[in-house]
Amino acid sequence: MSQLKDVKKVLFVGQQPETVDFSDPALPPGFNAEKIHAGIAVGMRQMADRGWHADLCLVRPDESATVALERQLASATYDCVVIGGGIRIPPKSLLLFERLLNSVHKSAPKASIAFNTVPQDTADAAGRWFKTE
Repeated sequence: MSQLKDVKKVLFVGQQPETVDFSDPALPPGFNAEKIHAGIAVGMRQMADRGWHADLCLVRPDESATVALERQLASATYDCVVIGGGIRIPPKSLLLFERLLNSVHKSAPKASIAFNTVPQDTADAAGRWFKTE
């Protein structure tokens, strides 16, 4: 039982790839929904390989995003919440980013908050906040 308590829980928050505006010059060239989904799968697998329990919360870039995130945060206690670069990087996503960050602050005040740059470095982003043993 004590081993289960030591398992780190990570929530990976990203924008639904199908709702991303790939014409935005702030995004890396060549990105598309398929590549983002593949990167998310890599990031989730890397966290599982580290022995962590990881959940994924993909949100739409509208008012429903905070509702979806707060619902997910209420369903479990997370050690770290990683907010994806697709939400954080494009300047036009600033309001969405602020709303999500405030939702994490309000709904999971004990969770560390981390930021990735691409889906594939999500485990590294969370790992920065976990003490090595």
